[in-house]
Amino acid sequence: MKQTEISLEFDKIKQKWAECALTEAARKSIEDTGMILSEVELAARLRETTESRQMLEKCGTPPLVSLEGIREILTVAEKGQCLTPPELERMAGAFVAVKLERGKAHGIPLAWYEENLDPLEELREQLRYQIWNEQVSDNASKLLKSLRGDILRSEDKMREKAESVMRANKECMSDHFSTIRNGHVCIPVKKEYKFKISGILIDKSSTGSTLFIEPAAAARYYDQLQELQIDEENEVRRILYELSSLVAESADTIRQNIGMMEKLDFIFSKGKLSVYYDGREPQIVGERKIYLRGARHPLMDKSICVPLDFSMGDGINGIVITGPNTGGKTVALKTVALSCLMAQCGLHIACEEAAICMNRNILCDIGDGQSLSENLSTFSAHIVNVLDILRKVTPESLVVMDELGSGTDPAEGMGIAVAILEELKKSGALFLVTTHYPEVKEYAAAAEGLINARMTFDRESLQPTYQMVIGEAGESCAFYIAARLGMPEHMLR
Repeated sequence: MKQTEISLEFDKIKQKWAECALTEAARKSIEDTGMILSEVELAARLRETTESRQMLEKCGTPPLVSLEGIREILTVAEKGQCLTPPELERMAGAFVAVKLERGKAHGIPLAWYEENLDPLEELREQLRYQIWNEQVSDNASKLLKSLRGDILRSEDKMREKAESVMRANKECMSDHFSTIRNGHVCIPVKKEYKFKISGILIDKSSTGSTLFIEPAAAARYYDQLQELQIDEENEVRRILYELSSLVAESADTIRQNIGMMEKLDFIFSKGKLSVYYDGREPQIVGERKIYLRGARHPLMDKSICVPLDFSMGDGINGIVITGPNTGGKTVALKTVALSCLMAQCGLHIACEEAAICMNRNILCDIGDGQSLSENLSTFSAHIVNVLDILRKVTPESLVVMDELGSGTDPAEGMGIAVAILEELKKSGALFLVTTHYPEVKEYAAAAEGLINARMTFDRESLQPTYQMVIGEAGESCAFYIAARLGMPEHMLR
């Protein structure tokens, strides 16, 4: 599955999808997403995607948060340890009330998911009232507010006493301002006047010419301030322990909320992705068929991507696509297979309309596959991959192969290509291949259940138009292109 995702560029889709998620759990679910094999489950997942997009377009983005580290914080609280103010503030943020009332007004069933969330409003309000800006707020308790008021008054009195001493002894000062050194309010005294100022030497300047002395009148308030700060610290710790205990008591409910919000984040990430590439919900059909109208590769710029119309089924199990190089054959191949893969992962498809059958697996041989480490040539790598596909293929498979039979002698490659098509036809699977071999086109035209398709080409501009015509074989146009580019007539003959 991983190699198929890379071949079809679904890994790049997942990267963009992960950018739409806020929580690590949702990003992990995105990474682990694979094909859903239950039609009932797939219908539910597609319905979620559709409803989440409807919610985003009609009600805006829901107030979900990242929840990073919340489980770890909860574990600390359950152990009876004290949470820090930043941790408690993050916990309060995790209790976001996911209100989806507007979605209910629009009759979107997804909106009723909010009823599975307990907003824990009382605990949330208490946390927000007592913790503010990653600190215990002054209003967390009457005692704390009183202590902090006393601390401010003591600090003011210390500064007032220091400034009073400075005004009375201007000639002794080396500066006009008091300063804080090691928590003490100090005045800058010239060295020669050190015995004139009553107080405690706290520090001195780098040159030694200025002494920083705490005036005796201010020192009395310093001791008082120290006591007040110890009382404040004890009260803060008491509040933090109390809040941590309340969080621990609600741990089970919080975990249930986290799980539900992570699920909502995953669901809304699918809706955001659909908005990004303007997707549509595909219809999942019981018969073996694929129908796409106006399909685009979701990673291509919508303004320049030529929409693809494609259909197979109703007795046509295999399509052989031919046409010139750079004509869009591989893009068409990837667009069909990627659309099927995304649909079966519960995602919308970048198209105007789609009807897609359930596939047990999607098997790919795209790219040259050359491996220096395994000493495999392009042809050898193709054959290894093809044999693996033929071992895994079932009537419920979708197989896509690019440049069938290439990389070796054309006559032998053509024979191998036809033999592969025979095996795929016998398997009953749906398959889509590209080739340049005229004999393969002839085989597809004659074989039951197979049909040719071509990518169109503008002979005047020598540019591909990237449109597929099903039921007609294409030309590589190599001679025509060479002539238009100036190759002499005798060389062409």
